[in-house]
Amino acid sequence: MAAGQKLYPRATVKKIVRAHSKRNVSKNVDVLIFLDYALFLQTLMKEASINAKQAGERGISAKSVKKVTEMSLAKFKG
Repeated sequence: MAAGQKLYPRATVKKIVRAHSKRNVSKNVDVLIFLDYALFLQTLMKEASINAKQAGERGISAKSVKKVTEMSLAKFKG
């Protein structure tokens, strides 16, 4: 990736969020959305790891992720 190249168009993300929420959005809403997403993934993987260890698995499998998905989504419901 070239220096100074943006990963995604911020204005487009804001338009999408504004259209779905039907509310005004703040200046840095795209950054907050990304950070919330990263925190969700971190929590999901932590819970899946715990679930996999309790089930006696060697690593994290799709089954262990699916088991904890609903619980992790409930924590981040806004």
